[in-house]
Amino acid sequence: MIEDYKPTYIVEAVYQLTPQMLKDKGIKAVLVDLDNTLIAWNNPLGTPEMRAWLDEMKKEEMPVVVVSNNKYPRIKKAVEPFGIDFVSRSIKPFTRGFRIAKKRLGLENKEMLMVGDQLMTDIRGANRAGIPSVLVKPLIESDAWITKFNRARERRVMKKLKENYDMTYQKGI
Repeated sequence: MIEDYKPTYIVEAVYQLTPQMLKDKGIKAVLVDLDNTLIAWNNPLGTPEMRAWLDEMKKEEMPVVVVSNNKYPRIKKAVEPFGIDFVSRSIKPFTRGFRIAKKRLGLENKEMLMVGDQLMTDIRGANRAGIPSVLVKPLIESDAWITKFNRARERRVMKKLKENYDMTYQKGI
């Protein structure tokens, strides 16, 4: 069903989510995809904007956990300098990674928010896990080779979503 791919919110970039905005919605932690959501897939060091966002989240005691299908060494290299937790080999759209993050955080599904750039993995996985989701625009237009397969299918799904729902990117939730 097309509803399996419908995000709870649609925001231009993860960096637009402020701690206060999240707290106002009852969110106590952010789960975030790594590639093309938090960082560009080909830039594992991130950007000053990403570092500022992570600093703001940490300052406001809003945990950020990367939930990614990537391998442990890849994610560790990208996030270790920032001291954030991560779940590798999450097997999205299955719920494995979400269940691990939930257990670590000790929160209810409604108290977490999954942010990702892919309908097929991030949004569908969050929906299957019962966690509110945010679709963001990919940080860059190119993708790793494995993601290109999902993007072709995603374009068809997005077209159907747009026929049935308002799929306009917003500045916040």
